[in-house]
Amino acid sequence: MTTLNQLRAFAEAERLGSFTAAADILQVAQASISELVRRLEDELEAQLFVRGSRRLSLTAAGQELLPYAQQALHAADAGTQAVHSLGSLEGGTATFGVPRNADYYMLSNLVQTFHSRYPAVRVRLVGQNSAETAASIAAGEIEAGLVVLPIDDDELTVRPLMRDEVFYISADSARTAEPVTITRFAAAKLVLYDVHYGWNDPTRRQLAERAQLAGVRIEPQIEIEHVEAALKLVAAKVGDTIASRAVIAGATFPKGLHTAPFAEPLYDTIALAQHRGRPLSNATREFARLAEDTIREISGGEHARTQPARR
Repeated sequence: MTTLNQLRAFAEAERLGSFTAAADILQVAQASISELVRRLEDELEAQLFVRGSRRLSLTAAGQELLPYAQQALHAADAGTQAVHSLGSLEGGTATFGVPRNADYYMLSNLVQTFHSRYPAVRVRLVGQNSAETAASIAAGEIEAGLVVLPIDDDELTVRPLMRDEVFYISADSARTAEPVTITRFAAAKLVLYDVHYGWNDPTRRQLAERAQLAGVRIEPQIEIEHVEAALKLVAAKVGDTIASRAVIAGATFPKGLHTAPFAEPLYDTIALAQHRGRPLSNATREFARLAEDTIREISGGEHARTQPARR
């Protein structure tokens, strides 16, 4: 059976160009490195190095094996490091993404809570649209994050945590007298936010899919960046918009606005996402746990159970 020692000897010999250099790095005898590689070649029934030149070079079989050996060694080293650091948060960096409306989900105090428990850990908390958060996790720019579904998740592991219903918002009570169909929504004068991400925004994606199935097209009159600005325009009777239950329940929601559910209820599903092939650092794993606890606390509370009052 192939062992990690064999793969490490092979990978270091390839990286450094000689068995002697690999032996020095691994602090073993040169004969031990040669024997480990020879046994690996016997097990694979293939020659891995072209010997005889001043610097070792890989055969076709060696080139085929190398990326798999490197991947196995990286996973083993990461696992060892994770176990050694388990229960100890005396350093490191937690990198995490949150929705831009994180304050509405009681996440604004998350950094303060984390820092009070683990003052030696650095925190990089990125607030952005879920589409960009997902892309940043896939690219390795951040380790994990809270996202609103749907997202492109080809390289991600996604665990849904809670659903937050999305409502139609208008300054005209007549427009919210009954649940809103997608056809009526598409015909309304709309003020929509998240203009930078447009129809890649998860909530907008859901609306676009419904409109497509209904044979209608959603064309907002005004597109801006932030939900707060959209709500101010609705209060000024410029048009209508949408908002989640969390936003409607917030202290800054303008007075005099009215809400109605969609005829087919629409939800923002909040989920925890991380890269499928990369284990979380201890710091980010703990930050993610705190974030998940906060979201689950909200989902089990009055906020997630009550219908917003018509205003």
